[in-house]
Amino acid sequence: MSEALFERELKAAAKSGKLSLGARRALKLLLKNQAKGIIVADNAPSDVRKNIESLANINGVPLYVYKGTSADLGSLIGKPFKVSVIAILNPGDSRILDVLSEGR
Repeated sequence: MSEALFERELKAAAKSGKLSLGARRALKLLLKNQAKGIIVADNAPSDVRKNIESLANINGVPLYVYKGTSADLGSLIGKPFKVSVIAILNPGDSRILDVLSEGR
């Protein structure tokens, strides 16, 4: 899967879908089995990343490790702050869940 395709679909999901930002929110959504997909920045703290990866694996939620920093991930979705984890609640008009499933 190409990074360009991933970035394009994530931008579309940010515009038309519903995303939840932050590691704590993502963990809560995974525990409630409400997240449909998870994106983790490459530089997310290892303990956070490990917890999210294990919960996503248990729940069968597609997880993608973004090959950029949390600052890059935040700016990609138009936020002026760092975002280490994104939980996808509703993909909207994007094909982001298909892209995440391909990347597994």
